[in-house]
Parts: sequence; structure tokens; C-alpha cells
Amino acid sequence: MLSSQLIQTTYPILNLLDKVASALQLMDDYDVVHLPVASEEKFAGMISKEELLDADETISIATLQEFFINKSAKATEHFMSAVKIAAENNLSLVTIVNDEAEIIGSTSEREILTTLNTFIGNEEPGGIIVLEIDRRNYSFGEISRLVETNDAYITQLNTLTEATTGLILVTIKVNKIEISDIVATFQRFDYAVRYFFGEEQYTNELKDNYNHLMAYLNI
Repeated sequence: MLSSQLIQTTYPILNLLDKVASALQLMDDYDVVHLPVASEEKFAGMISKEELLDADETISIATLQEFFINKSAKATEHFMSAVKIAAENNLSLVTIVNDEAEIIGSTSEREILTTLNTFIGNEEPGGIIVLEIDRRNYSFGEISRLVETNDAYITQLNTLTEATTGLILVTIKVNKIEISDIVATFQRFDYAVRYFFGEEQYTNELKDNYNHLMAYLNI
């Protein structure tokens, strides 16, 4: 998915000659704390509400250029670049530009989060398992094979190197809710399972026992 697919054209674009008071009003109207500023249709930077509140409301935004956040996502880049820009700069809005640095739209923090949620498969049912693995022993092929031996497959995989231990934390999501067999397989092959989130076999058994009890009481 490209950044261009996140574009929302409903958000306003400020000009350098706009007054601080006008910019603050637009931020309130659109419930954001950042807005893009254009100079002759090209991206000049993002201005934050925090900087505007500290300024005289009668001056133009041009006088605050030293405080502009000069970060934007190109329309032709993967949308994860917009995610990175939003996260690293704590932006409520990310500006999307073309190859000539012209503003073609913006995307909100909410839209980015919604897209990211879909991208990582959170909307799909499935269990999550977090493994801790020494970097030298990490093998995607083996992890996938062990999952597949339980008639399941990986729908999402992410890795993160833990700063304190140097271990790779491998978070996998599988297409099955009941994951006790998969967890047991990893443990049998000496994988350290740090966390797992899913429906356990004993949960199913408790449910069955409860249903049997209710059926008995209704006799």
C-alpha cells in the first residue's frame, strides 16, 4: 500500500501569510494539532499548535518558519514511511507530497492507525505467539514449518531486537484461535515462548463441561 492511498483532502493547507489566529481556529475546527504550510504550492513544513499558542495571534505564520517540522511522506512511498514520520515526530497529521514537493493531501493519525491495524491483520481472528530467539538461531523457515505441522499457517510475523538481552523477539500471528498444540510444538523444539495469546484447550473443555452441567440441570 502506498502513501497516496491514505490521502485525505478534507484538511486545510496554511499559507505563509496566514495569521496565527486563523491557523489556531482551523486546528480547532478540524481537531488536529498540526497543519501543513505551503509556499507557492510547495510544502514548506508543518506547524504545531504548541508553537502557535506561544506566538502573537496577529503575526503571520511566516515569522515562525524556524519552528516548522520539515517532514512529509512522498505519495509513491510505502505507507509505512508515513507511519514512521508520524511516530518519530508525534504528528496528528502527515502531509503527502508528489515528487516536486507539492502538497497533494494529508492523512490523519487516526487514518494511519486504522490502516496499520488492517495491514498487520488485527481484524482477522487468530492466536499470537511471542518467541525469544538468539540471533544466530533465528530461522523463518523453521518457525513456519513448525506452525504448519499443526495444520496452521503464519498470517503475520514481526521481529524486534531486545536492547537489554540482544535476543530477537519474534511475534507471530497464526490463523487458528486454539494454539496450545502450536505452543507445545515450539517448546518441544526448545524454543523459549515468552507470551502467547489465544484460546487454550482447557478453555474448550471448561465450556464443554459447563454445557454438560446445564444440560443435566435441565433434565
